[in-house]
Amino acid sequence: MALAAVVSAAACLAAWRDVPWQGRQSALVMAGAMVALAVVERGAVTALALGLVLLLSAMLGTVGVRGTPAAAACCHRALASLVMAICAFEGATSGGGTAAGTAARSAAASAAGSAAHGGHGSHGFSGVLSVLAIIGVVTVVLWTIVSEWDLAPAHRRRAARVLRVESWAMAAGVGVMCLGW
Repeated sequence: MALAAVVSAAACLAAWRDVPWQGRQSALVMAGAMVALAVVERGAVTALALGLVLLLSAMLGTVGVRGTPAAAACCHRALASLVMAICAFEGATSGGGTAAGTAARSAAASAAGSAAHGGHGSHGFSGVLSVLAIIGVVTVVLWTIVSEWDLAPAHRRRAARVLRVESWAMAAGVGVMCLGW
């Protein structure tokens, strides 16, 4: 996941002139979030903080790009940030996804009895986020496949290759993040 993030961010930076600042910030924030997940303990607070940062990045990633040639790619990056935010929020509702968090939740639930509710996850909120995350990952991958036919006319040949690498690395990173969360 962290490798995909680094590849995606490096490719985005390599295509500097062909990616507006909105796309660059989105790619760098996604990369930072994936690297942070690889090195930081996954707790509910961490997941919530990463989700908020990714959500803000997704919103900022589309500001002012309407009508530009890079609009579709910026929206693709923003969608990937949004899907990663959903995955992070889903991790926050389920206790962060760590083995320690799972053990603590199961111990608390068994101590409190069968009538106790274990947070949002027991009310179905986590299930809705999981479904949204799966739909989002599928959409990001399908968008990546469809964009293969669209990159060449809008960009120079070298930039098209670099942006293709960035797009596939981003899609792979989003898929791995949502599966591992």
